[in-house]
Amino acid sequence: MELVKMRNLSDEELAHQERTSAEQLFRLRFQVSMGQNDGVKKLRELRKEIAQIKTIARERELGIHGDAKEPKPAAPAAEPKAVKAVKARPAVKAKAAKAAPAAKAKARSAKKAAPAAEKKTAKAKVTRK
Repeated sequence: MELVKMRNLSDEELAHQERTSAEQLFRLRFQVSMGQNDGVKKLRELRKEIAQIKTIARERELGIHGDAKEPKPAAPAAEPKAVKAVKARPAVKAKAAKAAPAAKAKARSAKKAAPAAEKKTAKAKVTRK
């Protein structure tokens, strides 16, 4: 069914058309799975039709009309505001400076812990043999 014809249907007729298309799609999928039909093109058309019907129903629900024949006049452009140069705040710099040594300390402690873990696994391997 053409999109223009679908848009002219009432809500009840649109719901009926959706149910009918969904039923046809179900039957066609069943036939394809049984090997009775190779209706790939018809499957695509039905899925597309159902999607269009659902889109039209949702547009009506939201009050959106897709038939915009006259473009809305554009709002006058506001003059751009003066942009101030933003400098980094001292507090942000101080936090970054404090965070760097803490991260280094964590990395050092992780390096120290790694050889100890390797020794434990080496001992465990030796005792298992």
